[in-house]
Amino acid sequence: MMIKQGSLTIAAILLLGYVGPSQQETPCDKPYHVQEWTQWFDRDNPSGSGDWEDLRSLRKENPGKICRDPRDIEAVTLSGLSVSQTGDNIYRNDLKTGFVCRNEDQRGRECNDYKVRFSCGAKSCDNVCWTKWYNRDSPSGSGDWEDLSALIRENPGGSLCSKPKYIEAVTVDGEIPAIRTGESFHAYSPTKGLICRNKDQNTGRCSNYKVRFGCYCRSVSS
Repeated sequence: MMIKQGSLTIAAILLLGYVGPSQQETPCDKPYHVQEWTQWFDRDNPSGSGDWEDLRSLRKENPGKICRDPRDIEAVTLSGLSVSQTGDNIYRNDLKTGFVCRNEDQRGRECNDYKVRFSCGAKSCDNVCWTKWYNRDSPSGSGDWEDLSALIRENPGGSLCSKPKYIEAVTVDGEIPAIRTGESFHAYSPTKGLICRNKDQNTGRCSNYKVRFGCYCRSVSS
């Protein structure tokens, strides 16, 4: 899910949206765009043939709540586990069909019970200023801890607001959006930052991430 704006690449931001590269404290004097997520939907459970969170049924049962052309889909179990953590074999997980986990594709067990949400149309950033990129940690220890509290403590002077509205995280190598890596995050939100623990990954190690935050311009010191 990538949007081109001139020579800038705009990637989706978790919760509310990603925007393309900008300088610290840049005011929103350009038409940046933000991705917004729908509510979570849980229309089915795996007691029958599987867990069918298909887009057609979801639209029928929730008129007006899902945009015509979603730009991303996210599925987690009701307890918050990612698809990779469950080990389920997923039949469909795309923007055309939605999410379908069939019991017949699992080895002698039912699918987990999932909920899904979709990333929808772009909206203006509402006077948001983006910080510079921060990379305070690497996954050589217990994981990659780009947590907001530590970043604020290590970067005094007001360049980070205490309650950001948006967060963007990408890998240091290749700038792959965090939500596209398939890794599981202990925390990933504007108010907590990003915490990736090595023990939560199938590979035993997180990627190395960098993060930046979107604050209301008046909350960022000049």
